[in-house]
Amino acid sequence: MSTAPPSSAPPLGLWSHAWRVAAVIGIGLVAWSSTRAEMAPLDGALLTWFTLGDPLLGVVCLLLTLLRRRYPVAIAAIVTVASTASVSANGSAALVLCSLATRRRYPETISLAIVSIGTGLLTDSLLYPKQPGLQPAWYGPSVLTACIAAIVAIGFAVGARRDLVWSLRSRAETAEREQHARAAEARLLERNRIAREMHDVLAHRISVVAMHAGALGFRTDLSREQTTATAKTIAENAHLALQELREVLGVLRAGDDALTDAPEPPQPTLADLARLVDEARSTGMDVSITDTTTADLPATSARTAYRIAQEGLTNARKHSPGAAVRVRIDGGPGQDLIVDVGNSAPRQPGLALPSSGYGLLGLAERAELVGGTLTYGPDPVGGYRLRAVLPWPAATAKSDR
Repeated sequence: MSTAPPSSAPPLGLWSHAWRVAAVIGIGLVAWSSTRAEMAPLDGALLTWFTLGDPLLGVVCLLLTLLRRRYPVAIAAIVTVASTASVSANGSAALVLCSLATRRRYPETISLAIVSIGTGLLTDSLLYPKQPGLQPAWYGPSVLTACIAAIVAIGFAVGARRDLVWSLRSRAETAEREQHARAAEARLLERNRIAREMHDVLAHRISVVAMHAGALGFRTDLSREQTTATAKTIAENAHLALQELREVLGVLRAGDDALTDAPEPPQPTLADLARLVDEARSTGMDVSITDTTTADLPATSARTAYRIAQEGLTNARKHSPGAAVRVRIDGGPGQDLIVDVGNSAPRQPGLALPSSGYGLLGLAERAELVGGTLTYGPDPVGGYRLRAVLPWPAATAKSDR
């Protein structure tokens, strides 16, 4: 993850260092040669300085440019001032000024540019004066100012491009982090969905097993065939519960890819409600169902309605043994779907099964997710009622179920 500020320069490779050094040396040689050709004759110490001291100071300034990124302002000021006494340092002065301009801090860049113009004029007028009549008086200052302006403009352009690249890279990294966050959230939501499905399925299966096992323990008048049938029902429901649990745990253990890439298994709908009621009746429950719907529900609402009915039957089996259970499904396209599960007061003690306390809360969340509501609680005659109101959008065509 990139944490660099926008104005920081990226690290330079060997080739980047090499061509910059070559450019500095080339500019220094051109400046030294052109000055030698255009300046007035020198003698004594000034000639010695131009021949030896000027190039030597240019080499020192070249070495100082290697520190320009660590101390940009200080190195730029030192090299610019030193270039007053050395035309060989003009290449180094151009590099540090351009490097400083890439920071896009106008006060320091403009100040150093003005100093560069001043040092260049001092060098031309005092240290190495040109031969009289060789060029107009305005030519030297104009060329010097134009060159420095071009160097500053190049530096600003390079800095702007670096800021743009940094901004694009930051946006890409931010988008990637957001994508990972969304993927993690999707995996978490899928895990929660699987957990809710397992609560609905296992609670139903285990309550059936517990009720039949309790019957075997208390009913001593069962025939051998009845005992065998009850034991078979217990074994079948236990096997189904283990199989469903194994499938879900297999998905969870397979990793995150399995959660997002594996196809979702077929989910139950209201068409499976008759099978659910028949299964409840086979356990000895007194269940009646009234279904007045004549059109197909949206898949999400149908699955939610099935889970609500399943939870109502499971709770009635666990907490109100022997009670009469009434299931009513009513509604149509463009109207609300009503899922009403009610049971009378229990006629026998309830099963001693642990309760998670999250079944009805999970159903309420399911109903809210599809835009519906869920109410539940005891009724005045000692029974219990579970009622859901789910939206049923108007359809252009209806088909019999």
